[in-house]
Amino acid sequence: MNSRIIIQFCLVLALSSCAKDPQSAQLDDELLAAIELASNGIGNDHFILPESDDYANIPQDPKNPLTPEKVALGKLLYHESAMAIDPIRPISVGTYSCASCHFAAGGFQACLTQGISEGGMGFGINGESRVMNPAYKEDELDVQPIRTPSVMNIAYQPNILWNGQFGATHLNVGTETQWEYGTPKATNSLGYEGTETQAIAGMTVHRLNLNPNWAELYKYTDLFKAAFPGVPEDQLFTKEMAGLAIAAYERTILANQAPFQDWLKGKHQAMSDKEKRGALVFFRDANCTSCHTGPALNSMAFYGLGMLDLYHQGAFKSNKNSPENLGRGGFTKRPEDMYKFKVPQLYNLKDSPHYGHGASMTTIREVVRYKNKAIPENPNVLASSLAAEFVPQNLTEQQIDDLVAFLTFGLRDPFLSRYEPTSVNSGLCIPVADPMAKADLGCQ
Repeated sequence: MNSRIIIQFCLVLALSSCAKDPQSAQLDDELLAAIELASNGIGNDHFILPESDDYANIPQDPKNPLTPEKVALGKLLYHESAMAIDPIRPISVGTYSCASCHFAAGGFQACLTQGISEGGMGFGINGESRVMNPAYKEDELDVQPIRTPSVMNIAYQPNILWNGQFGATHLNVGTETQWEYGTPKATNSLGYEGTETQAIAGMTVHRLNLNPNWAELYKYTDLFKAAFPGVPEDQLFTKEMAGLAIAAYERTILANQAPFQDWLKGKHQAMSDKEKRGALVFFRDANCTSCHTGPALNSMAFYGLGMLDLYHQGAFKSNKNSPENLGRGGFTKRPEDMYKFKVPQLYNLKDSPHYGHGASMTTIREVVRYKNKAIPENPNVLASSLAAEFVPQNLTEQQIDDLVAFLTFGLRDPFLSRYEPTSVNSGLCIPVADPMAKADLGCQ
């Protein structure tokens, strides 16, 4: 065989290997059609997340416009355990940060049923081994009586938390009587959207603080001035300004490198055929987009699905009477809102094996099966509080298997470490810095 024939033969093989498999091509066509319908004719653009530095297309609070300087500062402060200067017990000074319960490797949530900030110790491999410090009493722990929500794609949530209590705008217009003075909800009075409100309130809730001397000590002074030009220096090193920077950074945490996002942009080989079949179940057969839609596959609606509460798991500072168990109704006090929880975003679910507001399920398959059967597990939830959409889906085992593959792998951005700084100005460990966690992390 001469050289010309060999070259031609290799070209044929190369072209053949690049040729699209007919079955996979058909799945792409079907999925494109399903997305067209699910988006009311908008098409793929309806579900595409912007790049993290495409500030013009990232939803943001008009009172807190995104800038590179603000985002850079927020990225550091979010991971900065040196802000832990107001703990109940001195042993916890400089040991925890926002990232303690919302870290990159966990899909920006905790890898436990309940995140532990102050009063916790250890980390394990991926946050699964964080436990209560025996030096603390349970009522001193910084924990919440509901599962730690993810910060992923938070820019698409104008009202924050499972009950949507944070944020002065959107759904919370008219709820002003519930913004009780002396509670974190009073932070709504500042007039910001949910991401900003939660970040500012979180500074007090999680016992974080700063001051001019702190900023000078850890070389944050110039970073604050660059992030907030024109703000008087006596108003600069405050919980409000720190919260605004953290919120700006949080808005850029977008799962825009997930396989499904690549598929939406035309890289159809980014998803396997199994994941494509699962996407068809999601966008067509199971009508999941009636609740989960838009770039983050979430919505600002609240639904009752009858899932168990966190106290069923024996969680700290959680009991049958916790108002968080009532969902939106625990905030608004409206009977029609009782036991209804905000529709969560769906990216990087695989990274933390706890699901539902009460962490009652430990696999994505469990969640899919639960919704497919539509039998409520929480005896406290009245039938009248269950969503009309909570009905049996009658999916086959193959459809369930495919849908799980799409949710597990198609929607998982594997490169979230890009949102984590290599270091913070204090030099402390990321995301926690207590002695046991430092040993777990191999960080000194």
